[in-house]
Amino acid sequence: MEANSGGTGRLPAAFLTPGSSSFIDFLAQHQPELLPGRRSLPEGIVEAPHGTTIVAAVFDGGVVIAGDRRATMGNVIAQRDIEKVFPADEYSAVGIAGTAGLAVEMVRLFQLELEHYEKLEGTGLSLEGKANRLTTMIRGNLGMALQGLAVVPMFAGYDLDLGRGRIFSYDVTGGRSEDRGFAATGSGSVFARGSMKKLYRDGMTADQAVTLVVQALYDAADDDSATGGPDLARKIFPIVLLITEDGLRRLSEQEVAEIAVSITDQRLEQPDGPRAPLL
Repeated sequence: MEANSGGTGRLPAAFLTPGSSSFIDFLAQHQPELLPGRRSLPEGIVEAPHGTTIVAAVFDGGVVIAGDRRATMGNVIAQRDIEKVFPADEYSAVGIAGTAGLAVEMVRLFQLELEHYEKLEGTGLSLEGKANRLTTMIRGNLGMALQGLAVVPMFAGYDLDLGRGRIFSYDVTGGRSEDRGFAATGSGSVFARGSMKKLYRDGMTADQAVTLVVQALYDAADDDSATGGPDLARKIFPIVLLITEDGLRRLSEQEVAEIAVSITDQRLEQPDGPRAPLL
C-alpha cells in the first residue's frame, strides 16, 4: 500500500483507523488484490513448480519438522534445493507442500500476520490461535486450489501453555486436524507416514526424532519420484527445524549431512531401511 496520502507525507486514514489485530483482515478490507487467493489467473492450464514432502514428529520436550528439497513441474525437476520449511515465529514453524510460489507467499504473509498481532496486542497468539489463523489463510486460497494451485501446509510448534510439542495438518479447504506423534503431507506422505508408523516411539529424544524424520524423507524419496532424497554429490540435504521451550533452531547443514550420510551408509547394508523390533 502507498506510504503517504496525496503527497502530504501523512499515512492514509486506513492505517489510523482502529480495527482488527489481523493484518490479513486489514489487507482484505483495503487492498484485497494483494492476497494470494484473490488474484486472477490466465485461462488454460497453469504450469507451476510444486513442493512435495513435509514430515514432523513430536519428541520428549518438543517437536521437529523437516522437508525435502525438490520441486517438480510435471515430470521435470524444477529445482533441487528449494526450501520448504520456515520459522513462523520463535516457537513455531510451517512446512509447505503444493504450488511453490503461492506457498512461499502464504508463509511470508503468515509470518507478518503473527508479528502484526503481537505488535498490536502486546502479546503473542497461543499455538492454537496461530493454527486457527493459518486455517483462515488456506480457506482464502480455495479458489486457487480448485484451479490446480493448491497449498497444503503443515504447522508445528511448542505449546508454552501445555509444555509440549504439537503438530497440525490441513487440507485444501482449510480443514485442520491435530496429529498425535507424527505427521506427513505432500506427494510422498504415504511412504513417509508408513516409515514413521513403524519406527516412531513415545518418549523419543530430540536426536532420535531428527533421525526418524530424515529416515522418513529417505523412504519417501525411495518410492516417490517428486521427493528428493539426500544428494551427496551436490551436498543438498533436508531442512530440519527443532522447536523446544527454548525456542526454534534450524539444524546446520553439517548436522543434517552427518545424519544423512549415516543413513545412506546403513542403507548399503539394508536398502529398505531399519525394521521395527518384533514384539
